[in-house]
Amino acid sequence: MNDSCSSCGCGAAFDIQDSSSAEKSLPVGHLTETQIAEARTLALAFLGTIFGILLSENLLSIPYGTTMGLIMLMVTYGAAAWPVFRGAWQNLRRGFVFDELFLMSIASLGAIALGAWEEAVGVMVFYRIGEFFQDYAVHRSRRSIEALLNLRPDQVRVKRNGTWIASPPEQVEPGELLLLRAGERLALDGLVAEGTGTVDTSAVTGESVPRPAEPGQVLLGGYVLTEGTLTVQVTEKYEHSTLNRVLHLIESAQQRKAPVELFVTRFARFYTPVVVGIALIIAVVPPLLLPGARFYDWLYRALIMLVISCPCAFVLSVPLTYFAGLGGAAKRGILLKGAAVLDRLVHVQRIVFDKTGTLTTGKFQVSKIDVHPNHSEAQVLAYAAAATAQSNHPLAQAVQRHWKTQSDTNPVYDEGSYYEIPGHGSLVTQEGTEILAGNDRLLHLKSIPHECSSADATVIHVAYDGSIVGTVHLEDQIKADAPRVIRELRDRGVEQVALFTGDGPGPAHAVGRQTGVTEVHHSLLPEDKLERFESLLQQSSGGTTAFVGDGINDGPVLARSDVGIAMGRAGSDLAIEQADMVLMTDDLSRIPEAIDRARKTRRIVWQNILFALLVKIAVMVLGALGLATMWMGVLADVGVALLAVLNALRALK
Repeated sequence: MNDSCSSCGCGAAFDIQDSSSAEKSLPVGHLTETQIAEARTLALAFLGTIFGILLSENLLSIPYGTTMGLIMLMVTYGAAAWPVFRGAWQNLRRGFVFDELFLMSIASLGAIALGAWEEAVGVMVFYRIGEFFQDYAVHRSRRSIEALLNLRPDQVRVKRNGTWIASPPEQVEPGELLLLRAGERLALDGLVAEGTGTVDTSAVTGESVPRPAEPGQVLLGGYVLTEGTLTVQVTEKYEHSTLNRVLHLIESAQQRKAPVELFVTRFARFYTPVVVGIALIIAVVPPLLLPGARFYDWLYRALIMLVISCPCAFVLSVPLTYFAGLGGAAKRGILLKGAAVLDRLVHVQRIVFDKTGTLTTGKFQVSKIDVHPNHSEAQVLAYAAAATAQSNHPLAQAVQRHWKTQSDTNPVYDEGSYYEIPGHGSLVTQEGTEILAGNDRLLHLKSIPHECSSADATVIHVAYDGSIVGTVHLEDQIKADAPRVIRELRDRGVEQVALFTGDGPGPAHAVGRQTGVTEVHHSLLPEDKLERFESLLQQSSGGTTAFVGDGINDGPVLARSDVGIAMGRAGSDLAIEQADMVLMTDDLSRIPEAIDRARKTRRIVWQNILFALLVKIAVMVLGALGLATMWMGVLADVGVALLAVLNALRALK
């Protein structure tokens, strides 16, 4: 039994971990054998109730109809009530005094004591029917969400000793070859070694457009081959694969509850005892204090209170709504690490973007090389390539790509001389002479005279033996959707959009102008980003603050922000680990989409809570005034819970 529902014993408490392997193997929407047997029993009980009422009220005009009707109601009651009595006794032994099964048993037995057999049987049968449909809706919802997220193939075909054999993906090592046929899902990350085809990436990235696959192309675990046959060389062990990382994020998200979920759990612990207490007061106090008050009438009103005393409608629907919201986002390539992240997204008023790889593509290209007197462009490029040969920085990688287009040889530098200064640049020696490549800060640090960069282009200064010899200019492309996304965020109530970058003022403000970001913070070292972000938080009032980044140096800021958002496709492992939300595609439009999904989920949560409370309170008041029946009590309990569960599924879309 789910802890959140233990106060009232709701039988269909939502927990994705509860489903059995037999249930998981069924197609979504199919009934288990147990459910089929229960459906038959409830159908017979329903017919028995209808005919029992018709006979007991002598509406069929047959001899001994009243007696036959009473016997039929008794038999029907026994068949319908026995599982409820048994469950109530088991829960009572575990200490669940305010268990829904126990309270429903007391209510129906109380109705029998008052001689209201029709209502006693009807309440029990319709309670069982309502619970059946409620349980079916919840578990069907769970299997639907599981079907969206069940990405992991149990077996792969791996080539060993010249033969293709089946193997669990966990036992495949990097370098081994996998055979992938049309319709199959790739379990591990790899490179296409042979063959061509088309892959569907939507399960991982949320992008519905098929992509061609050809030799040399990177494929991620979770992709589905829709056409062709491929041989894929594995590049990562399963535990480090994209697919395993996605599944780990989804599974861990279930354990991180939103404040509303925690509130509902606490509320449920008090709601049922309070309503039972009110029922006792209604049953005892008025007959003792009010002249002419009949115990029969007030006991009947108290029994109605017992019928509606379980908060299943919101105890079930709230976690289901959040999980549907998380599952729907995951289907779109938006991985949220828990329901609490959804709640924080609702109130985002400030978003800070990193520049490179976030608002820009991060794919720099060398645009030109300025050279100083007595030096050639080829020589400056050779020095720059040597100084950046071992760096993973996007600018250094651009220099290396450009070098390979100009030369077939490797950069020349002294072995073991490479040294990198984060936020500044890198240096090596060549036959004992120092070569460096970096920004203005590096030249200042080395006391090398130069003119500070002011152009809009990003530059790398190159110095040899203490003197600047040239400057490499690089260009990065703004993501096509960046300006539109900034506008959409402002339309959604985001009051402050800022840009953090380690670049100089020229390229930083150029990106700001092109994207519509007016607040630009430039020339930031990795440690400066966190300090500046802390300052921004202190100046803010109300709402939450999000940070969007993809680099290793973004990790501390992602961890400090209310909502850390990492670009999963190109993001570093540290950034993804520290983030609250991971985008499995470079599409920035998923950020406003995530905000929309969070707000929709939150609306549905409160719709269910308020709807359930208002209906239950209305029936309580009517019951206390003698204007409600036990039939209405059953509807307020089971019917409202079923409607709330069905409403919760809207968060999946």
